[in-house]
Amino acid sequence: MHIPDGFLDPWMVLTTFLVVGGYTIISYRRMGRLSMDRVSLLSSFSAGIFVAQMLNWPLPGGTSLHLVGGGLAGILLGPYLGFFAMSLVIIIQCIVFHDGGITALGANILNMAILGVVTGYLAYKIAISILGKNNKGRFIGGFLAGWLGIVVAGLACGIEIGLSTYFGFNLDVTIPIMVSWHAILGVIEGLITAFIVEYIHTRNPGISYLEV
Repeated sequence: MHIPDGFLDPWMVLTTFLVVGGYTIISYRRMGRLSMDRVSLLSSFSAGIFVAQMLNWPLPGGTSLHLVGGGLAGILLGPYLGFFAMSLVIIIQCIVFHDGGITALGANILNMAILGVVTGYLAYKIAISILGKNNKGRFIGGFLAGWLGIVVAGLACGIEIGLSTYFGFNLDVTIPIMVSWHAILGVIEGLITAFIVEYIHTRNPGISYLEV
């Protein structure tokens, strides 16, 4: 869902950059000191997400479709460190591989690194609070985190390009396309997230941000 240059008008560009700037300050202040384990997890996670997001499928009336990983970032790294991990991936993709525009960098970070991560974090937190920190809770929570994270990010992308005066389609086109396609892909992302969370728990219990 990387938005390229030319899709967003100046007001949308400014608004998204301001939101990202504010969240960056909040995340930096609340993230706290990082242990070596968290730094290692950050670097390895970012590398994995970078590879996963490089697989893109174009969408009619929208931008592109690809795995995001925001839900998994929220579970493993939390809403603040997960934001920095996802932002690093998106910035490198933009500058080095021209995947997403520079003027749309704020929107792309907002959608995938903030909304996707926070949604996944909250979905997993709520799921394990209701179902418990057991296999069932982790699996359902992981699935919901992955699915909701990518759907919310797709919805935000559809709203941004639909409201932009530079884009040729309105909300009645952009939202249904972005949400429906990402809801379908979200099933795959949800399952991948759930299996990864369960696998990591069996190998290293407590590595999740929500279970330390």
